[in-house]
Amino acid sequence: MEKKKILVAMSGGVDSSVTAAILKAEGHEVGGATIRTWAAGDCADVNTKACCGLTGVEDARSVADTLDIPYWVFNFEAEFKKHVVDYFASEYMKARTPNPCIACNEHIKFRLFLERARVLGYDYIATGHYARLHHDPVTDTFSILEGLDPRKDQSYVLFPLDQAVLKHLFLPIGGFTKVEIRKMAEEYKLCVVNKPDSQEICFIPSNDYGSFISRQLSKDGGPADGPKAPGEGVIRLRDGTVIGRHEGYFHFTIGQRRGLATPYKEKLYVIDILPETNEVVVGTKEDVLHQRFVVERINWFLKSLPGEAFPADVKIRSQHRKAPATVSLIDSAHAEVFFHQPQEAITPGQGAVIYDGEKVLGGGWISSLKPD
Repeated sequence: MEKKKILVAMSGGVDSSVTAAILKAEGHEVGGATIRTWAAGDCADVNTKACCGLTGVEDARSVADTLDIPYWVFNFEAEFKKHVVDYFASEYMKARTPNPCIACNEHIKFRLFLERARVLGYDYIATGHYARLHHDPVTDTFSILEGLDPRKDQSYVLFPLDQAVLKHLFLPIGGFTKVEIRKMAEEYKLCVVNKPDSQEICFIPSNDYGSFISRQLSKDGGPADGPKAPGEGVIRLRDGTVIGRHEGYFHFTIGQRRGLATPYKEKLYVIDILPETNEVVVGTKEDVLHQRFVVERINWFLKSLPGEAFPADVKIRSQHRKAPATVSLIDSAHAEVFFHQPQEAITPGQGAVIYDGEKVLGGGWISSLKPD
C-alpha cells in the first residue's frame, strides 16, 4: 500500500484510537487531533466523556503518545455552535426533529477537519466510523458501504459527505466488529481498551433536550433572529379534545410517548406538532404509521441518477431497520419515498438514506409527509 500522510480525528474513544493504530501499523505517516467543540463553561451538565470535559483530550493524547504520533487539539467551538447547536435549536422550534450528529459530520468532523489537516500538511483524514468506502474506477466516484458489524453500522450518519471529502478519507475499522476492535486495542496496549461508548448527544449529556433549547433561546448568542421559547400549551386529540398541558411544543417529537402523562384508554403518541398555536397533537400507535414522504437536499453517490422510480431500501433514523420502498425522483435533489409497509414515526428533519443492499446510493432530509 502506498504510504499516505493521514490525520486521524481522535475523540479519546476506542474506535478512533484503534483507527490511528491500524494506519500507523500499515506504515502510513499518521497524526492525531481532537476536535474541541463546546466550552465546558457553556454546558449545563459536566460531560467528562465528550466535548465538555477534558477526559477525551487526555485519553487521545495518551494514545498518541503510546503510538508515538504527533497530536493537536482543534478549537471549532464557533463553527460547532453555528452548524450544530443553533441548527439543533432552530429545527425544534420549527417542529422538526434534527440530527445533530449528521450535521456535525457534514460541517465539522469531516469538511472542516480536512481543511485544518491540509494546513498541517496532511493529505488525508481518517475517522473511527463503522462504515466502508467503495471506489468505482470507471466513474472515479466514491460511495459508502455499511459497516460489517450490523449492530455498529454508521453508514446512515455519513450520507452528506461529498466526493471532495470521500476521496481524501480513510475508514479503517468498517470491516471489523466491535469485539475485534476492543481486542486490537488490547493488543496495541491502548489505555482506552475498556472505555464505554458514548450514547447521548455530546452537548446534552442529560438528554433533556427541551431544557437545553430553552436555555439556548433565552440567552445572548442564540440562533440569529430565531424565535423565543413559548410557554405552556395544550395536548389534544385530532378532534380538538384537550387532554393535557405541556411546557412548550419543542419538548416533543413525532412518535414520542415519554412526557405526555395524559390519562387515556389507549397508549398515546405524538402525531403532530403545531408551533403556530403551541399545540401537541396525540393519537394511537396506528396514527404514527405512514408510508409516503418527501426527501429534500439529496446527496447522491452516483455519477448518473437512476430512473424516475426505482426500488430501494430506505432508513429513516439511525436505529430504524431499513425497509423496502419505491423511490420516485422529483428532481435531482428531491424524491418521494413510498414504503411498501407502513413505518413508525416518519419525522420531518430526520435523515432518509437510500440503500441498494449494503451500498448507500444517497441520502437527504425528510421534509414532509404525504397522504398514503
